Amino acid sequence: MDYYKHPSAIVDEGAEIGEGSRIWHFVHVCGGARIGKHVSLGQNVFVGNKVVIGDRCKIQNNVSVYDNVTLKEAVFCGPSMVFTNVYAPRSLIDRKSEYRDTVVNRGATLGANCTIVCGITIGEFAFVGAGAVIHRDVPAYALMVGVPARQIGWMSEFGERLNLPLKGDAEDVCPHSGIRYILRGNALHKEEPGG
Repeated sequence: MDYYKHPSAIVDEGAEIGEGSRIWHFVHVCGGARIGKHVSLGQNVFVGNKVVIGDRCKIQNNVSVYDNVTLKEAVFCGPSMVFTNVYAPRSLIDRKSEYRDTVVNRGATLGANCTIVCGITIGEFAFVGAGAVIHRDVPAYALMVGVPARQIGWMSEFGERLNLPLKGDAEDVCPHSGIRYILRGNALHKEEPGG
C-alpha cells in the first residue's frame, strides 16, 4: 500500500487510490471510487462508487462526495461543504437512474458549508465562498458568494481577488504571482508565457 490509511478508515475492495494519498479518521471510500495521487481525505469523509478525485485534491472534514461527482486536479473542498446528485429527491421514490453529473475543474475552491446542486460545472480556479449555494455553472476564476450564489468578482490562481469588473475589457496582475489576467466580455483568461 503506497498511501496512508488511518486504522479507523474503511476502503472497500476495488477502490483505486494513488500513491502519497492520506485517508484520515472514519473515512469510507467505496469500491468503485478512483482517487489520484497526493489526495487528502479529512476526518469523516465519504467517497461514493461513481466518483473520480484528481491528483492533489484536499477534502476537508465531514464532506460526502456522492456518485457522479468528478473533481479534477487540485480541487479544495472546505469543511462540511455539500454535494448533491439528485435534483428533486423524494424518500418514497427511487431516483438513482436520475443522478446528474457534477464536474469541478482544476484548482477550484469550494468554501466551508457551501452547497453544490447537482448537474453543474465549476470552472478552473473558481472560488466559492463559505455558505454559498451554487445552482448553475460557474465560470473559470469567478468569485461566487451568497444564497443563491452570485458572482461578485474574479480570483487569481494564487487566490487573490483581482481588481476587475464583472464584464467588459480589462486587465489586472495578481500581486503575489505577477501573472496577468485578461477579461474579455464575461470570460477571464490568464496570459500565457510569451503571450
